Amino acid sequence: MKKTLLATVTAAVLAISSASTIIAADMKDPKVGGADMYPTKTSVENAVNSPIHTTLVAAVKAAGLVDTLNSPGPFTVFAPTNDAFAKLPAGTVETLVKPENKATLTKILTYHVVAGRVSSKDIRDGIKAGSGKYELTTVEGGKLIATLKDGKIVLTDEKGGMATITTANVYQSNGVIDVIDTVLMPS
Repeated sequence: MKKTLLATVTAAVLAISSASTIIAADMKDPKVGGADMYPTKTSVENAVNSPIHTTLVAAVKAAGLVDTLNSPGPFTVFAPTNDAFAKLPAGTVETLVKPENKATLTKILTYHVVAGRVSSKDIRDGIKAGSGKYELTTVEGGKLIATLKDGKIVLTDEKGGMATITTANVYQSNGVIDVIDTVLMPS
Protein backbone atom coordinates (compact mmCIF):
# COMPACT_ATOMS: atom_id res chain seq x y z
CA MET A 1 0.00 0.00 0.00
CA LYS A 2 2.76 2.46 0.95
CA LYS A 3 4.67 1.70 -2.26
CA THR A 4 1.54 2.23 -4.35
CA LEU A 5 0.79 5.54 -2.61
CA LEU A 6 4.40 6.66 -3.02
CA ALA A 7 4.34 5.71 -6.71
CA THR A 8 1.05 7.60 -7.22
CA VAL A 9 2.35 10.73 -5.44
CA THR A 10 5.64 10.57 -7.37
CA ALA A 11 3.78 10.24 -10.69
CA ALA A 12 1.53 13.20 -9.78
CA VAL A 13 4.51 15.38 -8.86
CA LEU A 14 6.28 14.50 -12.11
CA ALA A 15 3.13 15.24 -14.13
CA ILE A 16 2.68 18.64 -12.44
CA SER A 17 6.37 19.47 -12.90
CA SER A 18 6.22 18.50 -16.57
CA ALA A 19 3.05 20.54 -17.13
CA SER A 20 4.61 23.57 -15.39
CA THR A 21 7.66 23.34 -17.65
CA ILE A 22 5.49 23.20 -20.77
CA ILE A 23 3.36 26.15 -19.59
CA ALA A 24 6.48 28.21 -18.74
CA ALA A 25 7.97 27.44 -22.16
CA ASP A 26 4.77 28.68 -23.85
CA MET A 27 4.57 31.91 -21.81
CA LYS A 28 5.71 35.08 -23.49
CA ASP A 29 6.56 38.51 -22.20
CA PRO A 30 5.58 41.71 -23.97
CA LYS A 31 7.15 42.07 -27.41
CA VAL A 32 10.13 44.41 -27.48
CA GLY A 33 10.78 46.14 -30.77
CA GLY A 34 8.40 43.65 -32.37
CA ALA A 35 10.45 40.67 -31.15
CA ASP A 36 9.14 37.96 -28.88
CA MET A 37 10.69 37.85 -25.41
CA TYR A 38 10.62 34.63 -23.42
CA PRO A 39 10.79 34.23 -19.62
CA THR A 40 12.74 30.99 -20.12
CA LYS A 41 15.67 32.83 -21.75
CA THR A 42 18.34 35.00 -20.12
CA SER A 43 18.56 38.76 -20.44
CA VAL A 44 21.24 38.48 -23.12
CA GLU A 45 19.41 35.74 -25.06
CA ASN A 46 16.32 37.94 -25.28
CA ALA A 47 18.20 41.20 -25.92
CA VAL A 48 20.00 39.82 -28.98
CA ASN A 49 16.60 39.24 -30.59
CA SER A 50 15.40 42.80 -29.98
CA PRO A 51 15.97 45.01 -33.03
CA ILE A 52 15.79 48.13 -30.82
CA HIS A 53 18.66 46.95 -28.59
CA THR A 54 21.46 46.27 -31.10
CA THR A 55 23.59 49.10 -29.71
CA LEU A 56 23.14 47.84 -26.15
CA VAL A 57 24.06 44.29 -27.18
CA ALA A 58 27.19 45.55 -28.97
CA ALA A 59 28.15 47.56 -25.88
CA VAL A 60 27.58 44.57 -23.55
CA LYS A 61 29.83 42.48 -25.80
CA ALA A 62 32.50 45.19 -25.95
CA ALA A 63 32.48 45.49 -22.15
CA GLY A 64 32.81 41.72 -21.74
CA LEU A 65 29.57 41.49 -19.74
CA VAL A 66 27.83 38.74 -21.73
CA ASP A 67 28.78 35.95 -19.31
CA THR A 68 27.80 38.06 -16.30
CA LEU A 69 24.37 38.90 -17.74
CA ASN A 70 23.86 35.27 -18.77
CA SER A 71 24.54 34.09 -15.19
CA PRO A 72 21.68 33.08 -12.86
CA GLY A 73 21.44 36.54 -11.30
CA PRO A 74 18.79 37.61 -10.71
CA PHE A 75 19.23 41.07 -12.19
CA THR A 76 16.99 43.95 -13.12
CA VAL A 77 18.30 45.57 -16.29
CA PHE A 78 17.19 49.03 -17.38
CA ALA A 79 17.82 48.58 -21.10
CA PRO A 80 18.32 51.71 -23.22
CA THR A 81 17.09 51.47 -26.80
CA ASN A 82 19.08 52.34 -29.92
CA ASP A 83 17.24 55.69 -29.94
CA ALA A 84 18.39 56.29 -26.36
CA PHE A 85 22.00 55.75 -27.37
CA ALA A 86 21.44 58.02 -30.39
CA LYS A 87 20.62 60.89 -27.99
CA LEU A 88 24.24 60.86 -26.74
CA PRO A 89 26.63 63.34 -28.34
CA ALA A 90 27.90 62.28 -31.75
CA GLY A 91 30.75 59.77 -31.56
CA THR A 92 30.12 58.80 -27.91
CA VAL A 93 29.09 55.20 -28.57
CA GLU A 94 31.89 54.65 -31.08
CA THR A 95 34.40 55.96 -28.52
CA LEU A 96 33.00 53.93 -25.63
CA VAL A 97 33.19 50.57 -27.43
CA LYS A 98 36.92 50.96 -28.11
CA PRO A 99 39.04 48.54 -26.04
CA GLU A 100 40.85 51.39 -24.26
CA ASN A 101 37.50 52.66 -22.90
CA LYS A 102 36.26 49.30 -21.56
CA ALA A 103 36.35 50.45 -17.91
CA THR A 104 34.19 53.52 -18.64
CA LEU A 105 31.77 51.48 -20.74
CA THR A 106 31.52 48.83 -18.01
CA LYS A 107 30.80 51.54 -15.42
CA ILE A 108 27.98 52.97 -17.55
CA LEU A 109 26.44 49.58 -18.35
CA THR A 110 26.57 48.26 -14.78
CA TYR A 111 24.90 51.51 -13.70
CA HIS A 112 21.86 50.19 -15.61
CA VAL A 113 21.71 46.97 -13.55
CA VAL A 114 20.22 46.39 -10.09
CA ALA A 115 20.74 43.16 -8.17
CA GLY A 116 17.53 41.18 -7.73
CA ARG A 117 14.28 40.85 -9.63
CA VAL A 118 12.59 44.26 -9.20
CA SER A 119 9.20 44.56 -10.88
CA SER A 120 7.47 47.81 -11.78
CA LYS A 121 5.04 47.04 -8.93
CA ASP A 122 8.00 46.87 -6.53
CA ILE A 123 9.23 50.24 -7.81
CA ARG A 124 5.76 51.81 -7.58
CA ASP A 125 5.33 50.43 -4.04
CA GLY A 126 8.75 51.86 -3.14
CA ILE A 127 7.80 55.26 -4.56
CA LYS A 128 4.59 55.24 -2.56
CA ALA A 129 6.35 54.18 0.66
CA GLY A 130 9.11 56.75 0.06
CA SER A 131 6.74 59.70 -0.26
CA GLY A 132 7.23 59.98 -4.00
CA LYS A 133 10.82 58.72 -4.39
CA TYR A 134 12.43 55.29 -4.40
CA GLU A 135 16.19 54.82 -4.35
CA LEU A 136 17.75 51.93 -6.25
CA THR A 137 21.40 50.93 -5.79
CA THR A 138 23.02 49.78 -9.01
CA VAL A 139 25.57 47.01 -9.47
CA GLU A 140 28.04 49.79 -10.31
CA GLY A 141 27.46 51.17 -6.79
CA GLY A 142 25.64 54.33 -7.79
CA LYS A 143 22.09 55.41 -7.10
CA LEU A 144 19.02 55.85 -9.28
CA ILE A 145 15.95 57.67 -8.01
CA ALA A 146 12.58 56.42 -9.24
CA THR A 147 9.57 58.75 -9.32
CA LEU A 148 6.25 58.85 -11.12
CA LYS A 149 5.46 61.38 -13.83
CA ASP A 150 2.11 61.23 -15.62
CA GLY A 151 1.69 57.67 -14.32
CA LYS A 152 5.01 56.47 -15.78
CA ILE A 153 8.11 55.44 -13.85
CA VAL A 154 10.98 57.86 -14.38
CA LEU A 155 14.56 57.11 -13.31
CA THR A 156 16.86 60.00 -12.47
CA ASP A 157 20.60 59.38 -12.60
CA GLU A 158 23.32 60.95 -10.46
CA LYS A 159 23.88 63.69 -13.05
CA GLY A 160 20.21 64.66 -13.17
CA GLY A 161 19.44 62.87 -16.44
CA MET A 162 16.04 61.23 -16.68
CA ALA A 163 14.86 58.05 -18.40
CA THR A 164 11.29 56.81 -18.66
CA ILE A 165 10.45 53.11 -18.52
CA THR A 166 8.62 52.51 -21.81
CA THR A 167 8.15 48.74 -21.49
CA ALA A 168 8.16 47.22 -18.00
CA ASN A 169 8.39 43.72 -16.61
CA VAL A 170 9.97 41.78 -19.44
CA TYR A 171 10.74 38.73 -17.30
CA GLN A 172 13.83 36.64 -17.97
CA SER A 173 15.05 33.36 -16.51
CA ASN A 174 17.64 35.43 -14.64
CA GLY A 175 15.70 38.58 -13.82
CA VAL A 176 13.68 41.27 -15.50
CA ILE A 177 14.29 43.91 -18.17
CA ASP A 178 12.68 47.33 -18.25
CA VAL A 179 13.12 49.16 -21.55
CA ILE A 180 14.12 52.83 -21.11
CA ASP A 181 14.28 55.78 -23.48
CA THR A 182 17.51 57.45 -22.30
CA VAL A 183 20.99 56.26 -21.32
CA LEU A 184 21.61 56.83 -17.61
CA MET A 185 24.97 58.20 -16.47
CA PRO A 186 26.79 57.55 -13.21
CA SER A 187 28.64 60.37 -11.46
